[in-house]
Amino acid sequence: MTDELYSFVVVSNRLPVDRVIDESGTASWKQSPGGLVTALEPVMRAADGAWVGWAGQADLELEPFDEGGIRIVPVKLSESDLEMYYEGFSNDTLWPLYHDVIAQPSYHRIWWERYVQVNRRFAEATAASSAPGATVWVQDYQLQLVPAMLRELRPDLVIGFFNHIPFPAYGIFSQLPWRGQIIDGLLGADVVGFQRVADAGNFSRAVRRLRGYSTKTPYIDVPGTDDQPARRVIARAFPISIDVTGFQELAARPEVQERAAQIRADLGNPKTIMLGVDRLDYTKGIGHRLKAFGELLAEGRLSVEDITLVQVATPSRERVESYRQLRDEIELTVGRINGDYGTISHQAVSYLHHGFPREEMAAFYLAADVMLVTALRDGMNLVAKEYVAARGDEDGVLILSEFAGASDELRAALLVNPHDIDGLKDTILRAIAMPRVERRKRMRMLRRRVSENDVTHWSNSFLSTLREVKGSASWGGSDLAPETEWTIEKPSP
Repeated sequence: MTDELYSFVVVSNRLPVDRVIDESGTASWKQSPGGLVTALEPVMRAADGAWVGWAGQADLELEPFDEGGIRIVPVKLSESDLEMYYEGFSNDTLWPLYHDVIAQPSYHRIWWERYVQVNRRFAEATAASSAPGATVWVQDYQLQLVPAMLRELRPDLVIGFFNHIPFPAYGIFSQLPWRGQIIDGLLGADVVGFQRVADAGNFSRAVRRLRGYSTKTPYIDVPGTDDQPARRVIARAFPISIDVTGFQELAARPEVQERAAQIRADLGNPKTIMLGVDRLDYTKGIGHRLKAFGELLAEGRLSVEDITLVQVATPSRERVESYRQLRDEIELTVGRINGDYGTISHQAVSYLHHGFPREEMAAFYLAADVMLVTALRDGMNLVAKEYVAARGDEDGVLILSEFAGASDELRAALLVNPHDIDGLKDTILRAIAMPRVERRKRMRMLRRRVSENDVTHWSNSFLSTLREVKGSASWGGSDLAPETEWTIEKPSP
Protein backbone atom coordinates (compact mmCIF):
# COMPACT_ATOMS: atom_id res chain seq x y z
CA MET A 1 0.00 0.00 0.00
CA THR A 2 2.81 2.35 0.86
CA ASP A 3 6.60 2.25 0.65
CA GLU A 4 6.99 4.63 3.58
CA LEU A 5 7.28 3.10 7.06
CA TYR A 6 6.43 4.72 10.38
CA SER A 7 7.59 4.09 13.94
CA PHE A 8 4.21 4.95 15.53
CA VAL A 9 0.91 3.91 13.93
CA VAL A 10 -2.63 4.51 15.16
CA VAL A 11 -5.43 2.34 13.78
CA SER A 12 -9.10 3.29 14.13
CA ASN A 13 -12.31 2.75 12.20
CA ARG A 14 -12.37 6.41 11.16
CA LEU A 15 -9.49 8.59 10.11
CA PRO A 16 -8.73 11.75 12.14
CA VAL A 17 -9.69 13.93 9.16
CA ASP A 18 -13.00 14.56 7.36
CA ARG A 19 -13.32 15.00 3.60
CA VAL A 20 -14.97 18.30 2.69
CA ILE A 21 -16.19 19.24 -0.79
CA ASP A 22 -16.72 22.96 -1.45
CA GLU A 23 -19.22 24.59 -3.83
CA SER A 24 -16.85 24.25 -6.77
CA GLY A 25 -16.56 20.49 -6.18
CA THR A 26 -12.99 20.69 -4.86
CA ALA A 27 -12.22 18.17 -2.13
CA SER A 28 -10.11 19.05 0.91
CA TRP A 29 -9.52 17.68 4.40
CA LYS A 30 -10.10 19.10 7.88
CA GLN A 31 -9.24 17.69 11.30
CA SER A 32 -12.09 15.81 12.94
CA PRO A 33 -13.36 17.03 16.29
CA GLY A 34 -12.87 14.69 19.22
CA GLY A 35 -10.61 13.90 22.13
CA LEU A 36 -8.72 11.03 20.51
CA VAL A 37 -7.39 13.24 17.72
CA THR A 38 -6.52 15.98 20.21
CA ALA A 39 -4.68 13.50 22.43
CA LEU A 40 -2.63 11.82 19.74
CA GLU A 41 -1.87 14.61 17.29
CA PRO A 42 1.26 15.81 19.20
CA VAL A 43 2.56 12.23 19.43
CA MET A 44 1.94 11.63 15.76
CA ARG A 45 3.92 14.74 14.80
CA ALA A 46 6.80 14.05 17.22
CA ALA A 47 7.10 10.36 16.41
CA ASP A 48 6.81 10.45 12.62
CA GLY A 49 3.40 8.81 12.89
CA ALA A 50 0.81 7.37 10.53
CA TRP A 51 -2.93 6.90 11.05
CA VAL A 52 -4.78 4.00 9.40
CA GLY A 53 -8.56 4.25 9.00
CA TRP A 54 -11.61 4.65 6.81
CA ALA A 55 -12.14 8.03 5.12
CA GLY A 56 -15.86 8.21 5.94
CA GLN A 57 -17.23 7.65 2.43
CA ALA A 58 -18.13 4.33 0.81
CA ASP A 59 -16.06 3.02 -2.12
CA LEU A 60 -13.56 5.87 -1.87
CA GLU A 61 -10.13 4.61 -2.90
CA LEU A 62 -7.30 6.93 -1.92
CA GLU A 63 -3.53 6.69 -1.83
CA PRO A 64 -1.81 7.58 1.48
CA PHE A 65 -1.28 11.32 1.92
CA ASP A 66 -0.02 13.85 4.47
CA GLU A 67 -2.37 16.16 6.33
CA GLY A 68 -1.46 18.42 9.23
CA GLY A 69 1.86 16.69 9.82
CA ILE A 70 0.31 13.19 10.00
CA ARG A 71 0.59 10.45 7.40
CA ILE A 72 -2.95 9.37 6.50
CA VAL A 73 -3.38 5.77 5.29
CA PRO A 74 -6.97 5.27 4.05
CA VAL A 75 -8.67 1.86 4.09
CA LYS A 76 -11.41 1.43 1.49
CA LEU A 77 -14.83 0.24 2.71
CA SER A 78 -17.67 -0.58 0.32
CA GLU A 79 -21.39 -0.04 0.93
CA SER A 80 -21.61 -3.76 1.62
CA ASP A 81 -18.75 -3.51 4.16
CA LEU A 82 -20.53 -0.68 5.96
CA GLU A 83 -23.80 -2.59 6.01
CA MET A 84 -22.34 -5.84 7.39
CA TYR A 85 -19.11 -4.97 9.24
CA TYR A 86 -20.08 -1.56 10.65
CA GLU A 87 -23.85 -1.21 10.91
CA GLY A 88 -24.27 -4.95 11.27
CA PHE A 89 -21.69 -6.72 13.41
CA SER A 90 -20.13 -3.68 15.09
CA ASN A 91 -23.31 -1.76 15.90
CA ASP A 92 -26.11 -4.33 15.88
CA THR A 93 -24.18 -7.22 17.46
CA LEU A 94 -21.25 -5.96 19.56
CA TRP A 95 -22.62 -2.56 20.65
CA PRO A 96 -25.83 -3.87 22.31
CA LEU A 97 -24.03 -6.93 23.71
CA TYR A 98 -21.25 -4.85 25.26
CA HIS A 99 -23.84 -2.45 26.72
CA ASP A 100 -25.52 -5.15 28.84
CA VAL A 101 -28.11 -6.12 26.19
CA ILE A 102 -30.19 -2.95 26.70
CA ALA A 103 -31.26 -3.74 23.13
CA GLN A 104 -31.22 -7.30 21.79
CA PRO A 105 -28.10 -8.10 19.72
CA SER A 106 -28.43 -9.71 16.29
CA TYR A 107 -26.19 -12.65 15.44
CA HIS A 108 -25.58 -13.25 11.73
CA ARG A 109 -22.75 -15.38 10.42
CA ILE A 110 -22.44 -13.31 7.26
CA TRP A 111 -21.86 -10.18 9.41
CA TRP A 112 -19.16 -11.98 11.37
CA GLU A 113 -17.44 -13.14 8.18
CA ARG A 114 -17.35 -9.56 6.89
CA TYR A 115 -16.07 -8.30 10.27
CA VAL A 116 -13.16 -10.76 9.92
CA GLN A 117 -12.48 -9.67 6.35
CA VAL A 118 -12.47 -5.95 7.15
CA ASN A 119 -10.31 -6.44 10.26
CA ARG A 120 -7.85 -8.32 8.04
CA ARG A 121 -7.81 -5.38 5.61
CA PHE A 122 -6.98 -2.96 8.45
CA ALA A 123 -4.27 -5.29 9.77
CA GLU A 124 -2.64 -5.60 6.35
CA ALA A 125 -2.67 -1.83 5.79
CA THR A 126 -1.10 -1.34 9.23
CA ALA A 127 1.57 -3.99 8.70
CA ALA A 128 2.49 -2.38 5.38
CA SER A 129 2.92 1.05 7.04
CA SER A 130 4.85 0.01 10.17
CA ALA A 131 8.63 0.27 10.50
CA PRO A 132 10.56 -2.61 12.16
CA GLY A 133 9.77 -2.65 15.88
CA ALA A 134 7.13 0.06 15.50
CA THR A 135 4.54 0.81 18.16
CA VAL A 136 0.95 0.30 16.97
CA TRP A 137 -2.12 1.48 18.90
CA VAL A 138 -5.44 -0.05 17.77
CA GLN A 139 -8.64 1.69 18.82
CA ASP A 140 -12.03 0.29 19.77
CA TYR A 141 -14.50 -2.51 19.34
CA GLN A 142 -14.76 -2.40 15.54
CA LEU A 143 -11.17 -3.73 15.28
CA GLN A 144 -10.87 -6.36 18.01
CA LEU A 145 -9.31 -8.95 15.69
CA VAL A 146 -6.58 -6.63 14.40
CA PRO A 147 -4.05 -7.21 17.24
CA ALA A 148 -3.79 -10.98 16.66
CA MET A 149 -3.80 -10.55 12.88
CA LEU A 150 -1.00 -7.98 13.19
CA ARG A 151 1.03 -10.23 15.46
CA GLU A 152 0.75 -13.00 12.88
CA LEU A 153 1.84 -10.68 10.07
CA ARG A 154 4.45 -8.68 12.05
CA PRO A 155 5.67 -10.34 15.26
CA ASP A 156 8.26 -7.55 15.64
CA LEU A 157 5.61 -4.92 16.45
CA VAL A 158 4.61 -3.65 19.88
CA ILE A 159 0.82 -3.62 19.87
CA GLY A 160 -1.63 -1.78 22.12
CA PHE A 161 -5.43 -1.94 22.02
CA PHE A 162 -7.88 0.39 23.75
CA ASN A 163 -11.58 -0.44 24.14
CA HIS A 164 -13.58 2.79 24.34
CA ILE A 165 -16.85 1.08 25.30
CA PRO A 166 -17.63 -1.26 28.22
CA PHE A 167 -16.51 -4.88 28.24
CA PRO A 168 -19.40 -7.00 29.52
CA ALA A 169 -19.53 -9.56 32.30
CA TYR A 170 -18.89 -13.14 31.22
CA GLY A 171 -22.54 -14.17 31.51
CA ILE A 172 -23.35 -11.64 28.79
CA PHE A 173 -20.18 -11.94 26.70
CA SER A 174 -20.56 -15.73 26.57
CA GLN A 175 -23.69 -15.30 24.43
CA LEU A 176 -21.52 -14.21 21.49
CA PRO A 177 -21.05 -17.17 19.12
CA TRP A 178 -17.56 -15.90 18.24
CA ARG A 179 -16.49 -15.14 21.82
CA GLY A 180 -13.28 -17.21 21.62
CA GLN A 181 -12.13 -15.55 18.42
CA ILE A 182 -12.66 -12.08 19.94
CA ILE A 183 -10.62 -13.03 23.03
CA ASP A 184 -7.83 -14.41 20.86
CA GLY A 185 -7.91 -11.27 18.73
CA LEU A 186 -7.47 -8.98 21.73
CA LEU A 187 -4.76 -11.16 23.25
CA GLY A 188 -2.65 -10.40 20.20
CA ALA A 189 -1.95 -7.04 21.87
CA ASP A 190 0.79 -6.46 24.44
CA VAL A 191 -1.41 -4.02 26.37
CA VAL A 192 -5.23 -4.15 26.35
CA GLY A 193 -6.76 -0.99 27.85
CA PHE A 194 -10.26 -0.46 29.24
CA GLN A 195 -12.23 2.46 30.66
CA ARG A 196 -12.96 0.91 34.06
CA VAL A 197 -11.30 -1.54 36.43
CA ALA A 198 -14.47 -3.65 36.22
CA ASP A 199 -14.12 -3.90 32.42
CA ALA A 200 -10.54 -5.15 32.69
CA GLY A 201 -11.71 -7.67 35.29
CA ASN A 202 -14.50 -8.87 32.99
CA PHE A 203 -11.97 -9.40 30.20
CA SER A 204 -9.57 -11.35 32.41
CA ARG A 205 -12.41 -13.57 33.66
CA ALA A 206 -13.48 -14.25 30.07
CA VAL A 207 -9.89 -15.25 29.25
CA ARG A 208 -9.81 -17.67 32.20
CA ARG A 209 -13.20 -19.19 31.35
CA LEU A 210 -12.65 -19.52 27.62
CA ARG A 211 -8.93 -20.22 27.37
CA GLY A 212 -7.85 -21.28 30.86
CA TYR A 213 -4.83 -18.97 30.84
CA SER A 214 -3.25 -17.86 34.11
CA THR A 215 -4.22 -14.33 35.14
CA LYS A 216 -2.94 -12.21 37.99
CA THR A 217 -4.09 -8.59 37.78
CA PRO A 218 -3.07 -6.87 35.55
CA TYR A 219 -1.20 -9.70 33.82
CA ILE A 220 -2.41 -12.49 31.54
CA ASP A 221 0.07 -15.22 30.65
CA VAL A 222 -0.43 -16.41 27.07
CA PRO A 223 1.30 -19.74 26.45
CA GLY A 224 3.55 -20.20 23.45
CA THR A 225 2.70 -22.04 20.26
CA ASP A 226 4.70 -23.47 17.38
CA ASP A 227 4.54 -20.05 15.73
CA GLN A 228 4.58 -17.66 18.70
CA PRO A 229 6.62 -17.47 21.93
CA ALA A 230 4.90 -17.31 25.33
CA ARG A 231 3.96 -13.74 26.23
CA ARG A 232 2.64 -11.73 29.15
CA VAL A 233 -0.23 -9.37 28.26
CA ILE A 234 -1.19 -6.39 30.44
CA ALA A 235 -4.96 -5.77 30.76
CA ARG A 236 -5.95 -2.82 32.91
CA ALA A 237 -7.96 0.39 33.12
CA PHE A 238 -6.81 3.64 31.48
CA PRO A 239 -9.83 5.97 31.90
CA ILE A 240 -10.01 8.35 28.96
CA SER A 241 -10.57 12.10 29.37
CA ILE A 242 -10.77 15.37 27.44
CA ASP A 243 -8.55 18.29 26.46
CA VAL A 244 -9.30 20.13 29.70
CA THR A 245 -7.14 23.19 29.02
CA GLY A 246 -8.58 23.64 25.54
CA PHE A 247 -12.14 23.36 26.81
CA GLN A 248 -11.52 25.76 29.69
CA GLU A 249 -10.07 28.32 27.29
CA LEU A 250 -13.02 27.86 24.94
CA ALA A 251 -15.59 28.38 27.70
CA ALA A 252 -13.76 31.50 28.94
CA ARG A 253 -14.05 33.32 25.62
CA PRO A 254 -16.25 36.44 25.89
CA GLU A 255 -18.29 35.47 22.83
CA VAL A 256 -19.06 32.04 24.32
CA GLN A 257 -20.10 33.60 27.63
CA GLU A 258 -22.30 36.08 25.76
CA ARG A 259 -23.86 33.21 23.82
CA ALA A 260 -24.61 31.41 27.12
CA ALA A 261 -26.48 34.48 28.37
CA GLN A 262 -28.36 34.65 25.07
CA ILE A 263 -29.40 30.99 25.39
CA ARG A 264 -30.88 31.72 28.82
CA ALA A 265 -32.69 34.74 27.43
CA ASP A 266 -34.02 32.77 24.44
CA LEU A 267 -35.44 30.22 26.88
CA GLY A 268 -37.24 32.96 28.82
CA ASN A 269 -34.68 33.23 31.64
CA PRO A 270 -36.15 30.38 33.72
CA LYS A 271 -34.93 29.93 37.29
CA THR A 272 -33.35 26.60 36.35
CA ILE A 273 -32.09 25.16 33.08
CA MET A 274 -31.42 21.44 33.01
CA LEU A 275 -29.36 20.06 30.15
CA GLY A 276 -28.92 16.66 28.52
CA VAL A 277 -26.37 16.18 25.72
CA ASP A 278 -26.21 12.77 24.08
CA ARG A 279 -25.94 10.86 20.89
CA LEU A 280 -29.44 9.57 20.19
CA ASP A 281 -28.66 6.08 21.51
CA TYR A 282 -30.63 3.64 23.66
CA THR A 283 -27.70 3.38 26.09
CA LYS A 284 -27.95 7.04 27.13
CA GLY A 285 -31.11 6.85 29.25
CA ILE A 286 -32.81 9.81 27.54
CA GLY A 287 -36.23 8.23 28.00
CA HIS A 288 -35.59 7.70 31.72
CA ARG A 289 -34.77 11.36 32.35
CA LEU A 290 -37.79 12.49 30.32
CA LYS A 291 -39.99 10.17 32.35
CA ALA A 292 -38.63 11.55 35.64
CA PHE A 293 -39.04 15.15 34.47
CA GLY A 294 -42.57 14.55 33.20
CA GLU A 295 -43.60 12.98 36.49
CA LEU A 296 -42.18 15.90 38.48
CA LEU A 297 -44.27 18.29 36.39
CA ALA A 298 -47.36 16.08 36.71
CA GLU A 299 -46.98 15.93 40.50
CA GLY A 300 -46.60 19.70 40.75
CA ARG A 301 -43.13 19.36 42.32
CA LEU A 302 -41.73 21.38 39.42
CA SER A 303 -43.34 24.21 37.49
CA VAL A 304 -42.91 24.78 33.77
CA GLU A 305 -42.66 28.53 34.51
CA ASP A 306 -39.54 27.91 36.60
CA ILE A 307 -37.64 25.17 34.78
CA THR A 308 -36.76 24.10 31.25
CA LEU A 309 -35.10 20.89 30.14
CA VAL A 310 -32.88 21.32 27.08
CA GLN A 311 -32.19 17.99 25.37
CA VAL A 312 -29.56 17.89 22.65
CA ALA A 313 -29.83 14.56 20.83
CA THR A 314 -27.21 14.23 18.12
CA PRO A 315 -28.37 12.01 15.21
CA SER A 316 -26.76 8.58 15.30
CA ARG A 317 -26.82 5.41 13.13
CA GLU A 318 -30.07 6.40 11.49
CA ARG A 319 -29.95 3.47 9.06
CA VAL A 320 -30.22 1.01 12.01
CA GLU A 321 -33.85 0.16 12.77
CA SER A 322 -33.54 0.24 16.59
CA TYR A 323 -32.21 3.81 16.36
CA ARG A 324 -35.07 4.93 14.13
CA GLN A 325 -37.53 3.47 16.63
CA LEU A 326 -35.75 5.23 19.51
CA ARG A 327 -36.00 8.58 17.74
CA ASP A 328 -39.75 8.11 17.26
CA GLU A 329 -40.21 7.18 20.95
CA ILE A 330 -38.22 10.15 22.24
CA GLU A 331 -39.97 12.63 19.98
CA LEU A 332 -43.39 11.27 20.99
CA THR A 333 -42.45 11.61 24.66
CA VAL A 334 -41.19 15.18 24.20
CA GLY A 335 -44.36 16.11 22.32
CA ARG A 336 -46.53 14.60 25.03
CA ILE A 337 -44.73 16.48 27.85
CA ASN A 338 -44.86 19.77 25.97
CA GLY A 339 -48.50 19.23 25.07
CA ASP A 340 -49.48 18.43 28.64
CA TYR A 341 -47.44 21.02 30.54
CA GLY A 342 -46.19 23.70 28.13
CA THR A 343 -47.70 27.14 27.90
CA ILE A 344 -47.64 29.74 25.14
CA SER A 345 -44.66 31.42 26.81
CA HIS A 346 -42.92 28.41 28.40
CA GLN A 347 -41.87 25.14 26.76
CA ALA A 348 -41.18 22.26 29.16
CA VAL A 349 -38.63 20.53 26.92
CA SER A 350 -36.50 22.22 24.26
CA TYR A 351 -35.56 19.28 22.03
CA LEU A 352 -32.72 19.71 19.52
CA HIS A 353 -32.12 16.78 17.17
CA HIS A 354 -28.88 17.90 15.56
CA GLY A 355 -25.24 18.37 16.37
CA PHE A 356 -23.53 21.62 17.38
CA PRO A 357 -19.96 22.95 17.12
CA ARG A 358 -17.81 22.91 20.26
CA GLU A 359 -18.28 26.65 20.85
CA GLU A 360 -22.05 26.26 20.99
CA MET A 361 -21.79 23.24 23.29
CA ALA A 362 -19.56 25.19 25.66
CA ALA A 363 -22.22 27.92 25.76
CA PHE A 364 -24.90 25.33 26.55
CA TYR A 365 -22.77 24.01 29.43
CA LEU A 366 -22.35 27.52 30.83
CA ALA A 367 -26.07 28.22 30.54
CA ALA A 368 -27.11 25.02 32.35
CA ASP A 369 -27.67 24.98 36.10
CA VAL A 370 -28.00 21.18 36.18
CA MET A 371 -26.32 18.67 33.85
CA LEU A 372 -28.15 15.34 33.47
CA VAL A 373 -26.05 12.33 32.49
CA THR A 374 -28.34 9.33 32.96
CA ALA A 375 -26.62 6.66 30.84
CA LEU A 376 -27.85 3.12 31.36
CA ARG A 377 -24.36 1.89 30.41
CA ASP A 378 -21.46 3.98 29.17
CA GLY A 379 -17.76 3.34 28.75
CA MET A 380 -16.88 6.80 30.07
CA ASN A 381 -19.19 9.67 29.00
CA LEU A 382 -17.00 12.64 28.16
CA VAL A 383 -19.96 15.06 28.22
CA ALA A 384 -19.83 14.91 32.02
CA LYS A 385 -16.17 15.93 31.95
CA GLU A 386 -16.79 18.68 29.38
CA TYR A 387 -19.47 20.20 31.61
CA VAL A 388 -17.08 20.27 34.55
CA ALA A 389 -14.22 21.71 32.48
CA ALA A 390 -16.46 24.47 31.12
CA ARG A 391 -17.57 25.66 34.57
CA GLY A 392 -14.81 28.11 35.38
CA ASP A 393 -17.38 29.90 37.55
CA GLU A 394 -17.35 26.86 39.86
CA ASP A 395 -21.13 26.65 39.66
CA GLY A 396 -23.59 24.11 38.33
CA VAL A 397 -24.55 20.62 39.49
CA LEU A 398 -23.69 17.36 37.72
CA ILE A 399 -26.14 14.47 38.05
CA LEU A 400 -24.25 11.39 36.89
CA SER A 401 -25.29 7.79 36.35
CA GLU A 402 -23.35 5.26 38.38
CA PHE A 403 -23.31 3.12 35.21
CA ALA A 404 -21.13 5.61 33.32
CA GLY A 405 -17.38 5.11 33.57
CA ALA A 406 -16.98 8.76 34.62
CA SER A 407 -18.65 7.94 37.94
CA ASP A 408 -15.49 6.12 39.08
CA GLU A 409 -13.63 9.44 39.04
CA LEU A 410 -16.32 12.10 39.51
CA ARG A 411 -17.47 11.06 42.97
CA ALA A 412 -18.43 14.63 43.91
CA ALA A 413 -21.28 14.52 41.39
CA LEU A 414 -24.76 13.47 42.49
CA LEU A 415 -24.65 9.79 41.53
CA VAL A 416 -27.89 8.10 40.49
CA ASN A 417 -29.31 4.80 39.30
CA PRO A 418 -31.31 5.95 36.25
CA HIS A 419 -33.56 2.88 36.47
CA ASP A 420 -34.78 4.18 39.87
CA ILE A 421 -37.14 6.86 38.58
CA ASP A 422 -38.20 7.96 42.08
CA GLY A 423 -34.56 8.25 43.13
CA LEU A 424 -33.78 10.21 39.97
CA LYS A 425 -36.66 12.59 40.65
CA ASP A 426 -35.47 13.20 44.21
CA THR A 427 -31.92 13.83 42.96
CA ILE A 428 -33.16 16.37 40.40
CA LEU A 429 -34.98 18.26 43.17
CA ARG A 430 -31.89 18.10 45.37
CA ALA A 431 -29.74 19.52 42.57
CA ILE A 432 -32.16 22.38 41.91
CA ALA A 433 -32.34 23.30 45.60
CA MET A 434 -28.62 22.84 46.37
CA PRO A 435 -27.09 25.86 48.18
CA ARG A 436 -24.40 27.75 46.31
CA VAL A 437 -21.77 26.87 48.93
CA GLU A 438 -22.30 23.16 48.33
CA ARG A 439 -22.42 23.64 44.56
CA ARG A 440 -19.07 25.42 44.59
CA LYS A 441 -17.47 22.83 46.88
CA ARG A 442 -18.56 19.94 44.69
CA MET A 443 -17.61 21.67 41.45
CA ARG A 444 -14.14 22.54 42.75
CA MET A 445 -13.58 18.87 43.60
CA LEU A 446 -14.83 17.78 40.20
CA ARG A 447 -12.68 20.30 38.35
CA ARG A 448 -9.58 19.26 40.28
CA ARG A 449 -10.18 15.60 39.38
CA VAL A 450 -10.79 16.31 35.69
CA SER A 451 -7.71 18.55 35.48
CA GLU A 452 -5.48 15.88 37.05
CA ASN A 453 -6.61 13.20 34.62
CA ASP A 454 -6.91 14.98 31.28
CA VAL A 455 -6.55 13.42 27.83
CA THR A 456 -2.79 14.01 27.85
CA HIS A 457 -2.48 12.03 31.08
CA TRP A 458 -4.55 9.24 29.52
CA SER A 459 -2.46 8.88 26.38
CA ASN A 460 0.84 9.24 28.27
CA SER A 461 -0.24 6.57 30.75
CA PHE A 462 -1.12 4.09 28.03
CA LEU A 463 1.93 4.79 25.89
CA SER A 464 4.31 4.63 28.85
CA THR A 465 2.92 1.17 29.65
CA LEU A 466 3.58 0.15 26.05
CA ARG A 467 7.09 1.56 26.36
CA GLU A 468 7.69 -0.60 29.45
CA VAL A 469 6.52 -3.64 27.51
CA LYS A 470 8.82 -2.69 24.64
CA GLY A 471 11.82 -2.78 26.93
CA SER A 472 10.87 -5.93 28.86
CA ALA A 473 11.95 -9.49 28.27
CA SER A 474 8.30 -10.55 27.91
CA TRP A 475 8.25 -9.01 24.45
CA GLY A 476 10.01 -11.19 21.90
CA GLY A 477 11.05 -8.40 19.53
CA SER A 478 12.61 -5.91 21.93
CA ASP A 479 15.93 -5.99 20.11
CA LEU A 480 14.21 -4.27 17.17
CA ALA A 481 12.36 -1.67 19.19
CA PRO A 482 13.57 1.91 18.74
CA GLU A 483 14.23 3.78 21.96
CA THR A 484 11.49 6.37 21.54
CA GLU A 485 9.91 8.42 24.31
CA TRP A 486 6.17 8.56 23.54
CA THR A 487 5.39 11.43 25.87
CA ILE A 488 3.17 14.43 25.25
CA GLU A 489 3.89 17.74 26.91
CA LYS A 490 0.93 18.78 29.05
CA PRO A 491 -0.39 22.24 28.09
CA SER A 492 0.07 25.00 30.61
CA PRO A 493 -3.19 25.91 32.36
